[in-house]
Amino acid sequence: MEALDCLMRPRTVAIIGASADPAKLTGRPLAYLDKYGFSGEVYPVNPRYTEIGGRKCYSEIAAIPGRPDVAIVLVGGAKVTEAVRQLAAIGTRTAIVLASGFGESGPEGQARQQELRLAAGGMRLLGPNTIGLVNVSERVVLSASNALVTDDVVAGNIALVSQSGGILGSMLSRAQAAGIGFSKLIATGNECDLEVADFMHHLVDDPATKVIALYLEGLRQPKAFQAAVFRAFAAGKAVVAYKVGRSDAGIRSAVSHTGAMAGSDAAYDAMFRQVGVIRAERYSDLLDISLALSGGRSLKGKRLAIITSTGGAASVLADAAGVLGFETPPPDESTAMQLKGLAIEGAALDRNPIDVTLAGVKSDTFRSILGLVTASPTYDAVAVVLGSSALREPETVGAPLRACAATSEKPVVGFVSPDAPQLVRQLNLAGVPTFAAPESCATALDALYRAGQLAESGHARKPAAQPRAVPCDDVRLLLQPGALNEAESKRLIGHFGIPVTREAVVKTGAEAEAAAKEFNGNVVIKILSRDILHKSEFGGVALDVAPEDVARVCADIGERFSAATHHKPEGFLVQEFVANGVEIILGFRHDVQLGPVILLGMGGVAAELFRDISLRLAPVAQDDAMAMVDELKTSALLRGHRGRPSADIDALTGAIVAFSTMVMTIGDELSEAEINPLFVLPKGRGVVAADGVVLVKEIRNAVTK
Repeated sequence: MEALDCLMRPRTVAIIGASADPAKLTGRPLAYLDKYGFSGEVYPVNPRYTEIGGRKCYSEIAAIPGRPDVAIVLVGGAKVTEAVRQLAAIGTRTAIVLASGFGESGPEGQARQQELRLAAGGMRLLGPNTIGLVNVSERVVLSASNALVTDDVVAGNIALVSQSGGILGSMLSRAQAAGIGFSKLIATGNECDLEVADFMHHLVDDPATKVIALYLEGLRQPKAFQAAVFRAFAAGKAVVAYKVGRSDAGIRSAVSHTGAMAGSDAAYDAMFRQVGVIRAERYSDLLDISLALSGGRSLKGKRLAIITSTGGAASVLADAAGVLGFETPPPDESTAMQLKGLAIEGAALDRNPIDVTLAGVKSDTFRSILGLVTASPTYDAVAVVLGSSALREPETVGAPLRACAATSEKPVVGFVSPDAPQLVRQLNLAGVPTFAAPESCATALDALYRAGQLAESGHARKPAAQPRAVPCDDVRLLLQPGALNEAESKRLIGHFGIPVTREAVVKTGAEAEAAAKEFNGNVVIKILSRDILHKSEFGGVALDVAPEDVARVCADIGERFSAATHHKPEGFLVQEFVANGVEIILGFRHDVQLGPVILLGMGGVAAELFRDISLRLAPVAQDDAMAMVDELKTSALLRGHRGRPSADIDALTGAIVAFSTMVMTIGDELSEAEINPLFVLPKGRGVVAADGVVLVKEIRNAVTK
């Protein structure tokens, strides 16, 4: 058996530091194994007992017979590392370490965690600082969580992998109350060995799992995570993630909890979009979205039918769905005629929400209504609102709703308007995704639509291709430590296939005037400097300058620049004047955790003012480049807004890919790079980089081969 198979479905379990008192943390794992019917061998280890619960208790680890598949380590403090060392010595395949005080507690704890990992040798570790795991589908409980004191754990097809043991317990208790079932529950803790991605790979191959839900605080191996998501997508399994760290307080808390480095939230959001993870915006969304996706259906469009017996609740749901872009069109003529043919007194069946008074309506009639509406080509999904009447007569709606949800190819969901958690639970247990809040219902439907879009496009659901080969010696000749001036920066950018402005580097105003006459029109004059990268802020740029004015303008901007910055210009850049282009910023920054991130946004001097940006992790493929363009609010300017010519979007996406190639090729030596503005010219005329900034670290001959 592979190590993770041993961990997830062990035949033998050792419990180090076991207690005879099931009320104690050290007594719970053995009690849970018995409670949930574990059929394998269990070896309690504690020198204070000779037997626990009718089982022989061993005085030391060395006395355990054979090689346990998994050991739960319940001892704390200095005893943990020695226990792990002894377990490895007897050939234990995997161990779960509950103790805290390791990587999450600062430098000394990180040193202890490293010692723990070394002590494990070839034995795989879950934790430390974990509450363990539960294989619900096969009733194997290797955990000490208090949430497991419930009468039973509902089995389902959602697997939850959490970097927090407390969140695992919280999600389990919430799911139990709502009738939502899990296949696996795994708390990874500090991840000194086994990480989120390891378990995701295992779950991709798990037939009991359809949806992988994640609670994330940070990723130690982002590339391994991305590879696991790609595998999940290829296997038809949705990945839903709730990631903390949107605020500075959230980042600090996450780091202190597991000791993981925290990347920026914007970079994580970009990665999730790129690889096809559906992000849960709110904590409650993680369960709601996973529940909706667990039915295996997705939405092809956003046309929603709402069937209700209570007008107010339906209006609230329609409003919540409308905020997320859903439409509620009236029934088509054929469907409306058939609904009216049911002759329900007082019902409004030719509009949406479809208002069905339950007074005198039989279950069979409601079944007919559901059948007609789900069969209608007008709708992509159906939401049924259950009002207070469902408390008195739950089966009038409940029975036909369960039957419809089981047979309909379209998503059918429920929204319970009154406070009726038992009704929500019953419907969820019966396979009808049901929600207690209109916003939750709308969010779940939106996730079904996003899942449908991902499945339909399929783009970027595979590892991005490696950047095209660029001669490394040629690149190295263009690099030097520190800031490159604008001309040097654009030579480097142009080397990777991005068109740059025609320009001339000169030392004096007279040379600039002579150069300007070669451009056959007005020009742009810029200060050339490695010390000041954003020249326009200090009067170092002049636009649309007539050739006869160039010498005077050079003197003026040189004087202003020197007075403002106390730096002497290296010279001047005489540049062609570009008109009729949309200004775009194309940049790069290094995220502390996720690596190189490519930025696209509104360019020019307004770049920082409007903050209309889209991000992707490098390398960026062509289809992801197009998605970046589509995400910009200013993309309308590129597509001919209010009569202006359509811009060369194909050339823009090509430039994004080329810029990404430059970033990946230079690698760690690249500290910062930016083109601002990149002019996107009318369709068929391409793009041109009008300004560039490149900062290079100390070069160590490490340009990517």
